[in-house]
Amino acid sequence: VLFKFPDPPLGSVVIRANLNLDLAQPQLDNLKTIWKQVPKVRGQGHYAHRMLFDGAGKLWISSGERQKFDPAQDLTSNLGKMIRLNDDGSLALDNPFQTQGDIAKQIWSLGHRNPLGMALDLKKQLWVVEMGPKGGDELNLIQKSKNYGYPIVSNGDHYSGVNIPDHATRPEFEAPKLDWTPVISPSSLIFYTGPMFPKWQNKAIIGGLSSEALIIVDTTVQPVKELQRIDMKERIRGLQQAKDGSIWVIEDGKHADLIQLLSH
Repeated sequence: VLFKFPDPPLGSVVIRANLNLDLAQPQLDNLKTIWKQVPKVRGQGHYAHRMLFDGAGKLWISSGERQKFDPAQDLTSNLGKMIRLNDDGSLALDNPFQTQGDIAKQIWSLGHRNPLGMALDLKKQLWVVEMGPKGGDELNLIQKSKNYGYPIVSNGDHYSGVNIPDHATRPEFEAPKLDWTPVISPSSLIFYTGPMFPKWQNKAIIGGLSSEALIIVDTTVQPVKELQRIDMKERIRGLQQAKDGSIWVIEDGKHADLIQLLSH
């Protein structure tokens, strides 16, 4: 009889270290763990765990709910949250949940599902783009102490077919500024500031996986509006603006290409 033991619980950590380039083989010195996913869980879905330094002394970490649903609403867990720390990993004393436990002190907002793209606009406002369930991918403006509703509300439904009430039914939860059904499967987000593509200046650019597209969004209008969708014919994993204003695009998969977008 063969016994299959359950997979061990998994969780991510963020470390800081010094990169030592003085050795024949460079190494990391003075490693220190500054953040841990709590709790570890079985399965490998919805990590998110993107990081962003905001230039104002803070480190932001997007933490997915790991396909466990309810922890996104639990302030004793940092799953399904936007995490805000000082850039050395210490707790930010002006975070909103200071009296609700050590984990809660890390949290800036809650009720997130799988926030995979994170970027600051020109006003230094933080935006995230996150995968919804069956429908309801979201672009959210991240605000202090706000609850974005998952899994209580979503503009999509569970993959099982079970309905999730829409955001409009629960106005106490923060609704997305833009959502997509059918989904775009967002993977990444930048705000373009370069000279090479003038029509895209100050616009959000989102990389799409199942949509195999770049999605251009204007976040400065009310309501927020998708302006353009460019068919890339491959799943898009990541975006980065170069100093000259070109855009580097990395595809997703075993034979992924690295592409540089240039103007004509």
